Amino acid sequence: MIVERLTLTDFRNYTEADVELRPGPNVFVGSNGQGKTNLVEAIAFFATLGSHRVSLDGPMVRDGADAAIVRARLGHGERQISLDVQINKTGSNKARVNGAPVKTSELPRYAQVVLFAPEDLNIVRGDPSARRRFADQLLIQRTPRLASVLSDYERVVKQRTALLKSARARGLRAESLTTLDVWDDKLVSLGTQVINARAEMTAALALPLTSAYAAIAGADHNPTASWNLSVHGETEVSLESALSVGPTEAAFRGALRERRAAELERGVTLVGPHRDDLILSIRNLPVKGYASHGESWSVALALRLASAELLRADSRLGDPVLILDDVFAELDVQRRARLAQLVGAYEQVIVTAAVEADVPSALRAHTVRVDAGRIVGIADE
Repeated sequence: MIVERLTLTDFRNYTEADVELRPGPNVFVGSNGQGKTNLVEAIAFFATLGSHRVSLDGPMVRDGADAAIVRARLGHGERQISLDVQINKTGSNKARVNGAPVKTSELPRYAQVVLFAPEDLNIVRGDPSARRRFADQLLIQRTPRLASVLSDYERVVKQRTALLKSARARGLRAESLTTLDVWDDKLVSLGTQVINARAEMTAALALPLTSAYAAIAGADHNPTASWNLSVHGETEVSLESALSVGPTEAAFRGALRERRAAELERGVTLVGPHRDDLILSIRNLPVKGYASHGESWSVALALRLASAELLRADSRLGDPVLILDDVFAELDVQRRARLAQLVGAYEQVIVTAAVEADVPSALRAHTVRVDAGRIVGIADE
């Protein structure tokens, strides 16, 4: 897949922008704060339906505007597809594919993008929500239908939690909350799909994660990723129950029964994939708390490169667009060279840099210069 053209209106610090990109390597160059990352954030939105920097859409709309428009022309071999999204400061976003209105959740079917940015250190060093977000964005890219499953699951958690808070406030006991059983069924049905999809994806990431880390770090530190599941807890699941509905669903229902009193006491849904954590390790130790800055950086970058390899193997759209946002400034000369060699075979690579010389010459074929929310120059080597 190739992004051939990107057009912005009222997006971040851009009133208007129109830039053409090339197959192979592309570099956005400009001083810090000029808008390089805003360009790649706009491209990635089509694939992830969100920003890698903020959790809400509002900040992506230029100050003083009500909505931002992002348009992209994509090339899939001989075929071209036009994607449009209107990002509203308030209310639901709107999308079009080749001019026809579609649900915004349909966009990842047409665009696959993997973006690595300095904020990705939060995946390995931050709280569990950052790791869940990484996993779920990759899930959506691999299987777009899961976007609606994840959205429905979040809605059920909110409504079930609201019921628990109301019951706590009124002093109700578990046996008087018959409606909670209905929400339990929905929670288990949707949550089981999420848990199983995450587990399958993480297993598929194992080999590309090991390969990417070794290529970046120049060492084999045995990087691993596995899930710590809240549905397991202290619950014992009978063999009969596991065989009849599946081990994940049986464990989920058992954990809900076990934690019912605690949930009513706290007014919170304590069991489900929204409480799980992706445990990342190297040398058989958790990255969080044990790894050095360089090792943490390498693990985060390896996760993104492994994601790109996974999408590359699965996709009928060709390679995902690989974006490296302000990466090379953090790397020594040897790691820069190894990374450039590793990503050079992708159909399209987009790099941002404050200092052009930080980017290996092999990745500087097409350079776009950015200044204060304007495209000020384009050069091809």
